[in-house]
Amino acid sequence: MESSSQTTACSSRPNRTLVVMAKAPSPGMVKTRLTESLPTSAVTALYRCLLEDTLALAKSLTSVDVAVMCPESDRNDLAHLFGNTVQVIGQQGHGLAAGLASVFKYFTASGRHVIAFNSDSPHLAPSVLDCAFEILAAHDVVVGPTHDGGYYLVGAKVAHPSLFEGDGLGTKTALDRLLTRTKVLGLSTGFTEPFYDIDVVKDLLLLAGELRLAPAKAPRTAGWCGEWQQAIAQLGPQLGSSLEGL
Repeated sequence: MESSSQTTACSSRPNRTLVVMAKAPSPGMVKTRLTESLPTSAVTALYRCLLEDTLALAKSLTSVDVAVMCPESDRNDLAHLFGNTVQVIGQQGHGLAAGLASVFKYFTASGRHVIAFNSDSPHLAPSVLDCAFEILAAHDVVVGPTHDGGYYLVGAKVAHPSLFEGDGLGTKTALDRLLTRTKVLGLSTGFTEPFYDIDVVKDLLLLAGELRLAPAKAPRTAGWCGEWQQAIAQLGPQLGSSLEGL
């Protein structure tokens, strides 16, 4: 039973929304850098597993509303995929930067604290997402850096229309560009721990090894890794050979 102080803390907690940035799992439209090493059908199936595990992770949080933001052209497909289990919103404009701008324009109403989260880090510990909301409570912006120079989450309490302009998302300078813009706008920024998402073969090999030891972190994705175990095992030597040629 909660104490009166715990009840007060929960009731005073601001409305919190986690928005998963998603695409419909369509062949040739998702995780395209992996299709250089794996069949397109396999990569499409992987993305669907990542997305569904990410949504399950999001829903595991306490006192957090969950929604999905996607390109308008993908909205019907994702709404059909998820049924009535989550709100699916079509973004305004094209590209991930426009999607992120749409998240904060749409959801930062009535004092909501909003975090946009990628769809390919379902193996992230739920405590990191909880921590991100706590950090956001004390800062204007919260960012979760990735090891490759990007970020796996970004949160704010107010929409800042210029925050993602010309962001260079998907590049190694995405995080630097974002932080430069927060400084220009005079926004205080807090950080969660660095992590990795799944963009290239190296990421997939790391994920497969992690889920082999702890499949419950992302059970659908772990199942996919088991199904494609032999193909994944062959990617290691291929990656080593390509690195040796550099």
